[in-house]
Amino acid sequence: MAYDVCIVGAGPVGGALGCRLAAAGLRVAMVDRAALPPMEHPNFDGRAYAIAAGSRRLLEDAGLWEALPLKAGPIEQIRVSDGRIGRRASPLFLHFDVRELEQPDGALGWMVEARSLRMALNARLHALNSLDVFAPAEATVTRGPDGAEISLSSGEVFGARLVVAAEGRDSRLRREAGIAAQRWPYHQSGIVCAVAHERPHNRIALEHFLPAGPFAQLPMAPSGSEENISAVVWTERSADAPRFMALDDATFGDEIARRLGGHLGAVRPVGRRWVYSLSAMYVHRVTAERLAIVGDAAHGIHPIAGQGLNLGLRDAIALSDLLIAAHSGGEDIGSAALLRRYARARQVDVISMLTATDGLDRLFSSDNPAVRLARDVGIAAVHRMPRLKRAFMRQAMGLQR
Repeated sequence: MAYDVCIVGAGPVGGALGCRLAAAGLRVAMVDRAALPPMEHPNFDGRAYAIAAGSRRLLEDAGLWEALPLKAGPIEQIRVSDGRIGRRASPLFLHFDVRELEQPDGALGWMVEARSLRMALNARLHALNSLDVFAPAEATVTRGPDGAEISLSSGEVFGARLVVAAEGRDSRLRREAGIAAQRWPYHQSGIVCAVAHERPHNRIALEHFLPAGPFAQLPMAPSGSEENISAVVWTERSADAPRFMALDDATFGDEIARRLGGHLGAVRPVGRRWVYSLSAMYVHRVTAERLAIVGDAAHGIHPIAGQGLNLGLRDAIALSDLLIAAHSGGEDIGSAALLRRYARARQVDVISMLTATDGLDRLFSSDNPAVRLARDVGIAAVHRMPRLKRAFMRQAMGLQR
């Protein structure tokens, strides 16, 4: 076999997985339908990723964290509140502070600009001697008991012990393997953008629950000429999202300010706006013969807790740990036994996160007064229970309990 692993899909999850495996000495082929120029320098586009503390380990091991060309912004505190648009938030709240944990890095997570991670990925993919990039290219995969043959639209044909599907929710490799995916829509859209603001965010994130869905403000590091800047993830009813997307910048900024409150002073949008239809997806299996599935190809959750990418990065951590150990021990890295271990390692985390985010959205999107009172009391109760609050923080950070 020419390669140990062929990864189809060079997004953040597939790309980080490939970099970590190649850094550990495995021979990796990376295939993506888009071009991956090694010296790409895109402009700021308003998108950023929330990288949990546990996920940072993968980026470090892959050689990506130190390769980020733009500084990551730490999240040291998170304030969770309930409210309505244009009104003061409920006085009952939940506040997480990293100082309540013995966390050496001093952050609950980091905000990384999407373009920064893309630049680091592209540069690192081309710098690793045991990793070959095939992009742009489409892959046709034939799997068998002893390995897989990969034929590319660009003409190359090679073999691999294992193929990893990392091509997103509409994964062709998953469909070709006959793996069913169950989906359910939320009838909500996620509006993603960035705002510059008058006052510093002091590395504090806000998760504000509104009747149409959660509204999150996430502190970023200074970017370009903007000293005070935050990412915004605004969940809105799908029927209303196009109206907000069509607003001019000043009016759009006013709508953000109505949901954000006045603690950051005047705000104005910067960069582009993005809108995504929100849904959940559960995949009945994450393995098949000589195939492992990771990231959005393996699951989809509501962005209510900012855990979607981190769930995929934890897939990559679990799979790479198994593959590196098997490779060093002389084990067949695409064996059915290894793939069963991967499936078992991910089952509880994926199901529990899918269930939790779905339940939170249903609970906090209700405007029923009795439900609002009950959840506000619950939020305040957790705030006053240090051990439970620390457990929630460690779970959100992707750390072992």
